[in-house]
Amino acid sequence: MASGGSTVSSGGLTERYAAALYSHAEDQHALDAVMSEMESLGQTIDASADLRRVLDSPLIDVHEAQRAVRAVLAAEGFGRIVQDFASVVVTNRRQRQLRTMVSAFAALVAEKRGIQVAHVSSAHPLTDVQEQQLRARLIEAGYGNVNIHKHVDPTLLGGLVVRIGARLYDSSLKSRLQRLQYAMKGAA
Repeated sequence: MASGGSTVSSGGLTERYAAALYSHAEDQHALDAVMSEMESLGQTIDASADLRRVLDSPLIDVHEAQRAVRAVLAAEGFGRIVQDFASVVVTNRRQRQLRTMVSAFAALVAEKRGIQVAHVSSAHPLTDVQEQQLRARLIEAGYGNVNIHKHVDPTLLGGLVVRIGARLYDSSLKSRLQRLQYAMKGAA
């Protein structure tokens, strides 16, 4: 019965948890440390299939899941605030949304600090020089304080897709070929 309500409002739910963590970390004067640890938590979840299984399985007892998550976080050196946060998430049976909460927290921190997030997809990993050139172009375009989140998407074939807020800049070879195909159909 609880799962039906959580799917309807999971966006608002994750933001509420992120806001609560932000407020608590700020009250404890530990925002920078928590921000860094939450980024590491996201990477840990992404890298560990075993941890994802614990978080995703509805069959694991909530107390066992809580012990497992605390053990992993303690072993990885996470501080008390992040351990307690993850523990509350599991206790409230929201562990499936923990990864989304990590992202919501990062977005909230960026918003509060006036940082815009650029989601960049490229066919191949960007070199340091390419990332610096991209950052310079974004600054020229008026995006002064930007965090770049990179993603490799081989289907793009070449070029970049950059999303900043509601704006989308698509210079990928895939979309150029699609536009050419549409233009050729229109000319025929």
